[in-house]
Amino acid sequence: MIARDILEKIEKEHLKKSVTLFNVGDTIKVHTKVIEGGKERLQAFQGIVLARRGTGLNASFTVRKISYGEGVERVFPLHSPAVDRIEVVSQGRVRRSKLYYLRDRVGKSATKVKGVGRTTVATVATVAAVAAVAAVAEAPAAE
Repeated sequence: MIARDILEKIEKEHLKKSVTLFNVGDTIKVHTKVIEGGKERLQAFQGIVLARRGTGLNASFTVRKISYGEGVERVFPLHSPAVDRIEVVSQGRVRRSKLYYLRDRVGKSATKVKGVGRTTVATVATVAAVAAVAAVAEAPAAE
């Protein structure tokens, strides 16, 4: 066995089984585990995804929000045990893979990305299901 194969095997054990699908430009809510004293609680961080990078266990994403007039960015490792879950609040339509230009914006233009209907996996699955039902309804009854 090559060292690379051994590393891949170890990494595969630590990958999360189900990861929420989201893209750059989406507004997401990241629930992270915070330990204070002996208690553990969840804390949400909601903002726009500026960038995604890396693959496998090294995958991470950057989220930016405006808090009390100041821009706050956090980088989250995608497969970190500290990240409990990720919710997609709204989807955005963007033309580039890194949205660093939002750092220079002020007001509504800094927090909004075009929300025009982007095709998602769920949308494609819904369209396919509707087409399948229509095909069954139109099929002649076997006599």
